[in-house]
Amino acid sequence: MSRRFTLVGFVLGVTVAFLLGLMIAGELTHAPSVVSTAPRAPARGADLARPSGGALVNFADVAERINASVVNIDATSRAPVADTQRNRRRGGSVEGPLPRDPDVPRQGAGTGFIIDDAGFILTNHHVIANADRINVTLADGRAFRAEVVGTDPAIDVALLRIEGASRLQAVPLGNSDHLRVGEWVCAIGNPLGYVHSVTVGVVSFIGRKLFDPSLDDYIQTDAAINFGNSGGPLLNARGEVVGINSAISSRATSIGFAVPINQAIAILPQLKASGRVSRGYMGVFLTDVTPALQRSLNLSVAEGALVQDLTSGSPAERAGMRAYDVIVGVDGQDVGGNDDLIRSVSARQPGTVARLDVVRDNRRVTVPVKLAERPVDGGTAADPLTGRTASPRPPAPVTTVPLGVSVRPMDRGRGSIPDAVDGVIVSRVDPTGTAYPFLRRGVIIMEINRQPVRSLADYERLVGAARPGDVLAIYFFDPDLDPNSSQRVLVTVPVE
Repeated sequence: MSRRFTLVGFVLGVTVAFLLGLMIAGELTHAPSVVSTAPRAPARGADLARPSGGALVNFADVAERINASVVNIDATSRAPVADTQRNRRRGGSVEGPLPRDPDVPRQGAGTGFIIDDAGFILTNHHVIANADRINVTLADGRAFRAEVVGTDPAIDVALLRIEGASRLQAVPLGNSDHLRVGEWVCAIGNPLGYVHSVTVGVVSFIGRKLFDPSLDDYIQTDAAINFGNSGGPLLNARGEVVGINSAISSRATSIGFAVPINQAIAILPQLKASGRVSRGYMGVFLTDVTPALQRSLNLSVAEGALVQDLTSGSPAERAGMRAYDVIVGVDGQDVGGNDDLIRSVSARQPGTVARLDVVRDNRRVTVPVKLAERPVDGGTAADPLTGRTASPRPPAPVTTVPLGVSVRPMDRGRGSIPDAVDGVIVSRVDPTGTAYPFLRRGVIIMEINRQPVRSLADYERLVGAARPGDVLAIYFFDPDLDPNSSQRVLVTVPVE
């Protein structure tokens, strides 16, 4: 019995000693969160929402790097406001009709981003549509007048350029084809006038159709986008632009949409070369081949773009295309569905011939189609929030009035004008002129560059002597200001 207890005790002692040894060696402790510093190749499609190195997403770093590339855009049009403004609410009540004032311009604000050090800027077409004057303000406060290089209303993209700007920082452009639903993104812009606001969310959907089912390929995101964000960059976690923020849902919050950056990159050469985009066009109405469609029509193919109808006189009709034809390829490249076919045809120049691989009555045929130019909407722009199309307006006359200011002799009949005040009265200020931010109708210009202005001839002589690049110091009296405060104001107006 004692020998048995001795043996058992020995075995227990050895076991306890062994377990204690393992614990001392650390083999029973919890595994650390990082077991190796050696790089590891990610699985296909993995870690796309993380910066290189596997670190957690940090949009503070992204914003710090990219903010200098984001610009504020102010667009002004000569077109007067309408006689009434509906849906204007103040304190819960609807305001009544407003009188037409020809000096009140249409003004819009949006965002853009610099894409190279030559001063090219991408934004939305609807931000600058019908604008007569476009001002761009950089992150460091410098302001420049921008010219429109080209626009593409079909996908709501515009290319601007500013000249004479140094130390420009371009934003890196990413690849929107690599985006995945659920990936983290951030938007930078000027919503409601709050410049350089940063919002963060995820990609909610890819390929959303909003206005034009044939070309739309919007990125949907829940990163907050508001009025003024239009034209700003949608960035991935590496700080690359993957989209151009363009629209929001009018029926819900936190549903925004961005144009994929690859769409914009594809048309940049045409915008720079000709200021517009030409796309190939066949004139067919298409639908995807689905399992139900394949079964009901007894189709021999499981994918492709099925022709539902043709536009009368279109290139496709002239080439002999028919309803129920299934297009499965273009010039030897497979077509998976409606979107594939539209992208392929739209990328081709009008006048070129596309050879379509067609399944007709379960037999394969080749149909050559000479493409025409895709029709446009007549130059009208759709509201990105409502989808409604704005009425076109006639081109505004070009003003030759210096500084954009019209003046008339002073009327002494106004009792609020002191005897010591002499000059000319401003009768109109062109909202696209350089003086618009500084002068308004009704003020009395007394001096220009310290030279007295007592008549129309004095005003025309002093302003007419100025050359582009000069700055005029204009001293004026404002009869509408409080008499107890300073009614004489000095402003500087640049000459363009």
